[in-house]
Amino acid sequence: MAKQAKTRRTCKQGHTYYKSSDCPVCPVCEQQRQIEEDFLIAIAAPARRALENQGITSLDKLATFREKEILNLHGMGPGSIPKLKQKLQEKGLAFKA
Repeated sequence: MAKQAKTRRTCKQGHTYYKSSDCPVCPVCEQQRQIEEDFLIAIAAPARRALENQGITSLDKLATFREKEILNLHGMGPGSIPKLKQKLQEKGLAFKA
């Protein structure tokens, strides 16, 4: 499989960056963004964006989903699930049964 060439892009904020994938996220904007929820800081950026894109920005909201539903989100990897379970447990919550 041939490696895809990087293309030059400019985000809405005017940052110029190069990417080889079709991921629309500007790495400069992503680094500057402030994350408010502690549990979102504990996971990788693709997993965090997967949750945010579904409107899951609190542990209470996360607890309304089954573990399998979260794992099926694009960007969510199996390494994030134990971290999310721990954060839920710390608050006395768990994934929906």
